[in-house]
Amino acid sequence: MAQHPAGTAAGPARPADAAFERVRPVADAVLYEGYLLYPYRRSSGKNRVRWQFGVLAPRDWAEAQGPEVPGVAGACDAWRQRTECLVRVTGPDPVVRVRVRFLQVQRKRVERRTETGGHVAVEALETDGAVHLAFDEAVPQECEIAVRMHDLLVGEREFPVAAPGGATTERVGADAGRVVRERLPLRARALLRAEELDGARGLFRLRLSTENTGAAGPLATREEALRHALAATHTLLGGDGLCFLSLLDPPRWARAHAGRCRNLHTFPVLAGEPGSCDVVLSSPIILSDHPQVAPESPGDLHDAAEIDEILTLRTMLLTDEEKREARATDRRAAAILDRVETMPPEVFGRLHGAIRSLAPRPARPAGEGGQEPVPWWQDGGDDGLCPATDSTLVDGVTVTAGSRVLLAPRGRGADAQDMFLEGRAAVVAAVFHDVDGGVQLAVTVEDDPAAELHGWYGRFHYFRPDEVRPLSADTNVQRPREART
Repeated sequence: MAQHPAGTAAGPARPADAAFERVRPVADAVLYEGYLLYPYRRSSGKNRVRWQFGVLAPRDWAEAQGPEVPGVAGACDAWRQRTECLVRVTGPDPVVRVRVRFLQVQRKRVERRTETGGHVAVEALETDGAVHLAFDEAVPQECEIAVRMHDLLVGEREFPVAAPGGATTERVGADAGRVVRERLPLRARALLRAEELDGARGLFRLRLSTENTGAAGPLATREEALRHALAATHTLLGGDGLCFLSLLDPPRWARAHAGRCRNLHTFPVLAGEPGSCDVVLSSPIILSDHPQVAPESPGDLHDAAEIDEILTLRTMLLTDEEKREARATDRRAAAILDRVETMPPEVFGRLHGAIRSLAPRPARPAGEGGQEPVPWWQDGGDDGLCPATDSTLVDGVTVTAGSRVLLAPRGRGADAQDMFLEGRAAVVAAVFHDVDGGVQLAVTVEDDPAAELHGWYGRFHYFRPDEVRPLSADTNVQRPREART
């Protein structure tokens, strides 16, 4: 698929192009998540079952595997994805811009030259000290869509999503053999539409469906079907004159609309710098709003869920033979080994750890000598704090140990277990201050038969002040019907 850099003959640079490029590192981490896992060798069991996320297989094959399981989980083979998100119009004649990104599986075949001048496929070929292994690779692909919002309100629009097939041949050794890379053409489509929700606020719902329209045959093996599939499929949505809303933490006035968005095998989050609203990343891997790649990360290790330092150390400990096999497995694996082996000490040192999001401790009140606050990790950093006597304000009421509260966990961002306690009365056991400057209330549920035992050995539920409501000592609270036993 042709991709035109900003400012080329394809047209002048657009705000959406710059916004998409800013989130590319995170999008690439999604693209290659699980592509090839440590120890990066073909012989490793974990690298024999690949392409775990965002696989859009041909419909005939996917439906033959069983009924579609609804939900946002992207770790399954399906024939379609659906993204629904909220967006506000902030400029005249807004334009929606979309990038559908995926990997195209490429078969790498190794062939040895025969005495008669022909070639025969082999699993491995060693020439001039180098090893070549048969192994599937992948080619990154992108498809760009641009359409006026007005056109999407008239009706659903369909756009082709495709990747051409092709083959390359690389001769290895002194004509001892060759490596043949072959990929099949892919056919898919993107269906895009918009619906007005709140004209006064300029609020719309965007729906994007990406569907594989190819065919593999219902009896094909998964390995065969993957050659016709879009792997690691995800989408960037942006545009001109648009501001997207978070579905994880929408403004109060938009919560009902956010709750009615239905996403299938993918989930949209705000991307880019915190506070920005110009790009959405819809990913088969569930992310939080404004995901970022750690600045200390020296490069792609194909597993964004892992800790770079651990993977780097383990890669350094591979034997020479294991490294030799990894280099022969995949070009990207060879690049990882090169990067690790040439990593400067100062770059490696940055992987050892970083402290983020620490709020400064409030200045001491007058009478304490006007000294600078002590960081929490140093001796004396928690002087003056006592969970048993500290207090906090909730709705203008002072809450401390012994106070009664009504539990009201937030619908989004709350722990799933906390949601079962909504509407229950509880007693505050302690008021804790965390290292980020926040407050946590340790509570025991009043009608819990084991409440006294939990208090004795310090097993509490924890809620933020905005997740409780003060209760007077004589207020009766009826246990919610769904919580009764």
